[in-house]
Amino acid sequence: METKVYRCMSNVKVTLIDYGMGNIWSVISALKYLDCDVIVSSDPVVIKEAETLLLPGVGSFRKAMESLQELHLDEAIFESVQNDGNKILGICLGMQLLGSKSSEDGETVGLNLIPTPVEEFSMKDAGTNKIPHIGFNQVTSRAEAKLFKGLPENPDFYFVHSFRMLPANLSGKSATCRYGTDFLAAYENENIFATQFHPEKSQTNGLMLLRNFLSA
Repeated sequence: METKVYRCMSNVKVTLIDYGMGNIWSVISALKYLDCDVIVSSDPVVIKEAETLLLPGVGSFRKAMESLQELHLDEAIFESVQNDGNKILGICLGMQLLGSKSSEDGETVGLNLIPTPVEEFSMKDAGTNKIPHIGFNQVTSRAEAKLFKGLPENPDFYFVHSFRMLPANLSGKSATCRYGTDFLAAYENENIFATQFHPEKSQTNGLMLLRNFLSA
């Protein structure tokens, strides 16, 4: 288990959960640009005690959950967020891991902080669109959503994914993107925040969204 700290001249601290899935440097760079102290850790004690968590990731849902479980990070995340009320932002695969389960590589149970499953885009859903969904697309959000405060109407963000959540029957505030059909592009409910898109790769809109999360 390892913990690294990247310090800036700021009182804002973000703990990035490192479980070995995906390139985290673009996320670190974006947070440092926003003058955050970034703590990168795979230590469940550090994760449990953090007031602001960020769960990034790309790749396989099953492998990601296995990695979180091997490091005992699944328990630490759940206790920190669900029991202690600390806030978390899940990005891309990180958002999906917050879901109830995924059908990727066989059914795998998730962290269940967002009570909805993750499923692959079907050809029927995507229509004439290519899978995976790659590139900038517009997102439609609720006006009162904290993540989208100050952003223009229907801002665009950068997506790379083949699996998605659907927005139906979810409490909290949902934002959607249309790719053949509407899917869940972002979510917030009390201390739980998530984006299917990559804010760290979405230029000005993404940096503003990250800033909104930090101040939420």
